[in-house]
Amino acid sequence: MNKLFTIIFAICAFCASAQESYTPTPENLAARKAFAEDRFGLFVHWGVSSMLGAGEWVMNNQNIKVSEYTRLKDGFYPSKFDAKEWVSLVKKSGMKYITFISRHHDGFSMWDTKQSDWKITNTPFKRDVLKEISTECQKQGIKLYLYYSLLDWYRTDYQYTTGRTGKGTGRAEQGDWNSYINFMKAQLTELLTNYGPISGIWFDGHWDQLEKGSDANKENPKTYVDWHYNEIYALIHRLQPACMIGNNHHLSPIAGEDFQLFEQDLPGENKAGYSGQSVHGAKMPLESCITMNNSWGYSITDLNYKSYEDLIHLLVKAAGYGANMLLNVGPLPTGEIHPESVKRLEKMGEWLNRYGETIYGTTAGAVKPQDWGCITEKDNKVYIHVFKKKDNKLLLQLPYKVKSAVKFGTQEKVKFQAIDNNYIVLDIAWTNDKEADNIITLEIQR
Repeated sequence: MNKLFTIIFAICAFCASAQESYTPTPENLAARKAFAEDRFGLFVHWGVSSMLGAGEWVMNNQNIKVSEYTRLKDGFYPSKFDAKEWVSLVKKSGMKYITFISRHHDGFSMWDTKQSDWKITNTPFKRDVLKEISTECQKQGIKLYLYYSLLDWYRTDYQYTTGRTGKGTGRAEQGDWNSYINFMKAQLTELLTNYGPISGIWFDGHWDQLEKGSDANKENPKTYVDWHYNEIYALIHRLQPACMIGNNHHLSPIAGEDFQLFEQDLPGENKAGYSGQSVHGAKMPLESCITMNNSWGYSITDLNYKSYEDLIHLLVKAAGYGANMLLNVGPLPTGEIHPESVKRLEKMGEWLNRYGETIYGTTAGAVKPQDWGCITEKDNKVYIHVFKKKDNKLLLQLPYKVKSAVKFGTQEKVKFQAIDNNYIVLDIAWTNDKEADNIITLEIQR
C-alpha cells in the first residue's frame, strides 16, 4: 500500500464515526456565514467534451465508446485559455466565487492528478489549468469551489452495471467498488492538499445509482452502492476544516453536508423537477445553480440565452429566498468564455455595482418571491424589488413597523400607508416595467 493511501485510511478511520453526528468546526461555520453573504458565483462546465460542441453529456448521449472518446485527449489544446482573464471577469461581474469542474462524468481530470492518465496534463496543452485558476483566485481575492463527479463513464472499477448512465461506453470488465472509492479519496486528497484553500466541494452523480422505483422517496431513496459518505466527508473536513460540502443528490441534506443545492430551480419552486426535497435554509446556506442558456457544457447549437433582465430577476429572487445563485458558463474548446455569456455577466456586474447593497449580505424577505418581484432584508432596512407591477398599489403584510420608504439610491420619498394587521400599502405607480428592477428602501423597526 502506498503512502498516500495509508494517510487516507488513517484519516478516515479516525474521523468517519464522528461524521455520523457531524458538528461543524468554527472555521466551517464562519465559511457558511461568508458564503451566505456572497450571493453570486460562477459555475464553469469545461473539459474535452467541449470539443464536440454537444454539451457535457455527449459521451453518454451518443454512446461513445471509451476507446474512441479518449482520442479527444490528443487534440485538446485550449490556446486562448487565460485564468487571469476568467477571474477578472468574475470580479467585474460582481461574483464572489468560482465553482470549477475538476472532473465531470466522463472522468476527465482537469488537473495534474497522479491517480489517472486521463487528464489535461496529458493533452498537447500540458498545463494544469486548475493550478492556474487557483493561483489567480488567490491573487484576486476570489473563492474557489470544486465540482467533483461521483459517477464515471470512463473507469472500469466504477459500478456501471447498476448505474443509470454510461451504459454504452463499451466497458466489459467487472467493477471493483472499493478500488473506485479509494480512487476518489486519493483524488480529493490531491485537490485539498495541492491547490491552496478550497472553499467547498460540490458533488454530483449520486442519482446514477438510485434503485429502480425508489425515486418517489425524496428523503431517502435506496441506492445500489454505498458511497462511503462518512469517510469521504470526514476526509474533506479533516484536510481543510473550513471547506464546505454540498451534494447535488436532489435530497434533503445528510450528515456532513454544509450547504444545500438546487438544480435549475430556486429553493422550493421545483419548476425543473429536480428539487422536490424540503428546504433547509434555517439550518444551512442555500444555492441555486442555473444555466445561462439551456446547456451546462458548450453546445454549438444552443444560442437560447436568457435575457439580462431574466438573469437579474433570478439573482434577486434567489436572494429573496435567502439563497446564492451559481450562474453557469460552458467555455469554448479554445478556453474562451462565449461572448454572449461575457456580455450578460458584464452587464450584471454594472447592475450590482449600483444595487449590490440590496443583494450581498441580505437575508430572505418576510414575503416569499412573487410574480411582481420580491423582498430582501439587511439589519434595519428592507428592500422591495418591483419587477412588473400588477397595480399602482402594492399590499404587503410585514412583521415589523415601517418608519419610512424611499426610492433606492435617493431620498425621494415613496408614499405608503400602514393599515391593520401589519399591512402596508405602497405607492408603486412611479415604477417602470421596462427597468430590470425598481427598488424601494424601507427603514424598519423590528
